[in-house]
Amino acid sequence: MTAKAQLEAAGLSARESDFSEIPQIDLGPMAGDDPVAKQATAKALRDACVNVGFFYIRNHGLPQKVIDDTFALCPGFFGLPLEEKMKIHVKKSVNNSGYTPLLEENTDETALGDLHEGFDIGNELAADDPLARGREALYGPNQWPGNLPGFKEQMLTYFEEVKALGRRLFRAFALALDLPEDYFDPMVTKPTGVLRILSYPSQEGPIDQRQIGIGAHTDYECFTILGQQLGVQALQVQNGKGEWVSAPPIPGTFVVNIGDQMARWTNDVFASTRHRALNLSGKPRYSMPFFLGTNYDTLIEALPSCVGPDRPAKYPPVVAGEYVLSRFDATYAYRQEPKAD
Repeated sequence: MTAKAQLEAAGLSARESDFSEIPQIDLGPMAGDDPVAKQATAKALRDACVNVGFFYIRNHGLPQKVIDDTFALCPGFFGLPLEEKMKIHVKKSVNNSGYTPLLEENTDETALGDLHEGFDIGNELAADDPLARGREALYGPNQWPGNLPGFKEQMLTYFEEVKALGRRLFRAFALALDLPEDYFDPMVTKPTGVLRILSYPSQEGPIDQRQIGIGAHTDYECFTILGQQLGVQALQVQNGKGEWVSAPPIPGTFVVNIGDQMARWTNDVFASTRHRALNLSGKPRYSMPFFLGTNYDTLIEALPSCVGPDRPAKYPPVVAGEYVLSRFDATYAYRQEPKAD
């Protein structure tokens, strides 16, 4: 059975994107000083966020070698014996970092678990740092495998590079929302970023649509910067008509999508778009999403440019970090286990 036939049989088929629905945005001007070019980038970004919720970015400034060297870590880590990976299971972390086995995550609450393994890190802080506030926090020391030389250093290099890219994107978002370019700067001095490396085994034979690589969902934070493995198609995006559209990897780009925090912040002016992943390639698929939020204590409430007499605020204010943790509680099996007294 072909991959297309597998999808059709499971009711999971998607048509190929012509890239007009998922546009490519040149982010290069945000590293320069030309206000006209920056406004052009901001307009393209606004159009993408209002109409799609997903877009590609090019000229993003992140060195290709850093991306390639980080992807090169994935086979070595996920190829470790399960007992080695379980030593750094995410439930042993004080800040939700570490390894998640197959089926222990369930992004679609109506499904049976996601068919992928993951490894997460956040900001690398000492346990006695004032921001490391115990288990209900998103900062602190990460867990690391003990027998992969260079793994920690490369992961942290990529983390900091993508976090810097995220800050540039926040400036583009500010302009797209008719705000001063530096509006978000004070809110992302210590943002709650999460970097994941993910491994999706290829699905063979009949597919139960309740158990795929990652079930249909929206992301929790402000936006996600996704590195996709070239040559392996898996990501599907739901457009405004409810159709599923493939979002294949494009060399030299990241895929960016709006998360629920940004949707709340913009009073749904910007769309938080459902997406899912299915790997039918016949080989493992690796991806590297970076979920970028704000400082933990940032209050997410409708931005002044997104409310008015004819558009009242839809959502009550919420503390950014608390909101993300509440979504983790619904997603991760280990967080649903009874807590010890």
